[in-house]
Amino acid sequence: MKKIFAFACAGFAFVLAHASDLPNPKFTPGDLNPEVTQENIQLTVCVKGYTKTIRPPASYTNKLKKVQISQYGYDDTNPKEYEEDHLVALSIGGAPRSEKNLWPQPRKSEWSAEKKDQLEFVLYKKVCANELPLKVAQEAMATDWIAAYKNYVPTGKMKFKSVD
Repeated sequence: MKKIFAFACAGFAFVLAHASDLPNPKFTPGDLNPEVTQENIQLTVCVKGYTKTIRPPASYTNKLKKVQISQYGYDDTNPKEYEEDHLVALSIGGAPRSEKNLWPQPRKSEWSAEKKDQLEFVLYKKVCANELPLKVAQEAMATDWIAAYKNYVPTGKMKFKSVD
């Protein structure tokens, strides 16, 4: 019985450590753009500037951000402290306007939007170079983007550039 308790406590501590860095899967499980498939990535997500053509306007995401900050129960309710972010990046076929794919990601965190952007870039490059199947990249981001970062982003300083 003590082992189970210790394991439960260890698991609970892990969840607490990442509670604000990962979206709540109840609210934001991730959602995919049905128009993006493995077969058409070279005509969709891999085309320079593609994400700009499908990105929702700030008026939409800013309104949603305020609603979701409340929904998530964050203590800090200042919208400027969050980036309304796509869990599954648009650059790998995430749904642009789905509330299931957007969440208020805290800006001031070890696992900030900047780190997630690095992962998005790496996965985008791998998907477009046919080094990683689209579905694998999408699942990695939707399941636990921090674990995906640790798995896919090279250690050390990385040169990052926008996919747009």
